[in-house]
Amino acid sequence: MNKKHLHLIVILVAILASAVLIFSLSGAGNPGGASMVSYDGKPVSPQFLNGMAIPANVSNAVGIWPEGYKGISKIKNTTPLYLNGKPEVLYIGAEYCPYCAAERWAMIIALMRFGTFSGISYMTSSSSDYAPNSPTFTFVNSTYYSPYISFVSVEIEGNKAINGSFPPSYPTLQRPTHQENTTFFAYNPGGSIPFVDFGNSSVLVGATYDPLSVLNGDNWSIIEGKLHDPSTMQSQAIVGSANLLTAQICAMDNNTPASVCGQGYVKQAESAG
Repeated sequence: MNKKHLHLIVILVAILASAVLIFSLSGAGNPGGASMVSYDGKPVSPQFLNGMAIPANVSNAVGIWPEGYKGISKIKNTTPLYLNGKPEVLYIGAEYCPYCAAERWAMIIALMRFGTFSGISYMTSSSSDYAPNSPTFTFVNSTYYSPYISFVSVEIEGNKAINGSFPPSYPTLQRPTHQENTTFFAYNPGGSIPFVDFGNSSVLVGATYDPLSVLNGDNWSIIEGKLHDPSTMQSQAIVGSANLLTAQICAMDNNTPASVCGQGYVKQAESAG
C-alpha cells in the first residue's frame, strides 16, 4: 500500500468516526426501547437542562394544556405549606410509574422558571407497566434552589421489579415523613401518584397528559428538541402542562417573580381555571 492510499484511508476513518460521534450526540443512536434503560441513573448534563428552559415566546405560543385541569384541585381554608420560610411544592411519585414519568418533564420545566436544579438523572419507567420504558428523570439525589419557593421530592420506589414478584413490586427508595404522608392522604385519599401539592393552595393528582402518546417511542434528545416547536404534540402537552403548573406556583407565592408570573400563559391559566 502506498502513502497516498494510506492517507486516504486515515481520512475516511476520521470522517466515519466524526459521523458516529455526531449521530450519538444527536440522540439518534438511542432510538428507544430496551436501549434507553442503559441510561438509567446517568446524570443529566447542564447543557441538556439548559435546553429545557423553554423561551417565553414558545411557552406563550403553546399556551395551556386544557386536559391538565382534570387533575388539579384548588384548596381553600387550609394552612399554607411552607419550608424554610418559603412556600413549598411537595412531589410524591415513583420511578416505575409511567404517569410520574410524564409529569416530571412538565415539573422540571415549571420549577426551572423559579430556580435551579442539580443532580437530576435520566430514568425510564417500568418495562412491564403501561407505556413501558418511557424516558423521564429521577429526583433521587437531586437538589433544587430558589429564592421564591422550596421543593421537596419523594421517589418512593425504583423502576426495576423485584425478581419473581407478581404483580410486580419495586424496591423502596425514599419514604415520606409523617407530615408529608398526612398531606398526601388528606388531599389524595386513594393514594394515587404522581401527587403534587402547591403550598396547600392547589394539588395535582395524576398526570396532566398521557405518557404513551407523548413520550413512548422517543428518546430524551428527540423529545427535548420537539419542546421548542409549539406545533408538536410534545410541546403542546409538556410545555402546556408546565404552563399550568407554573400558574399554580405563581398563585402560591404571590406571583413572584413578575418576569414569570406576568407571562401571558399564566394569565391564560388563571382565567381558564
